[in-house]
Amino acid sequence: HVQLVESGGGSVQAGQSLRLTCQDSRRTFSRASMAWFRQPPGKEREGVGIVYSGEGYTAYADSVKGRFTLSREKDKKTVYLQINNLKPEDSGTYYCAADLHSDGATWTDGGSDFGVWGQGTQVTVS
Repeated sequence: HVQLVESGGGSVQAGQSLRLTCQDSRRTFSRASMAWFRQPPGKEREGVGIVYSGEGYTAYADSVKGRFTLSREKDKKTVYLQINNLKPEDSGTYYCAADLHSDGATWTDGGSDFGVWGQGTQVTVS
């Protein structure tokens, strides 16, 4: 049973925008911190941003600040990742993940505490 489903990836040219969507089917959505990660080909997975449970504060990796925006719609159990001014180095597989127990503490360190992951959506920027 797939609990997180990402969509919205694609092949785009540098400078364009994409909005990635993560649809959550779990009843615990509102209590989880939700993060987006990406994994470029041949590289390690890195966290790009998080929306925390509760008030929904957001935080971003320095490499994406100003271009990436996370948001969520609780009633739709959906988290979005808006990516503007895409660059070739943004290419990779993008995953959303949920952390119900550690308040997203590991989002900058590979996400080891995130217990639920989506299957990923591919972003290619040329």
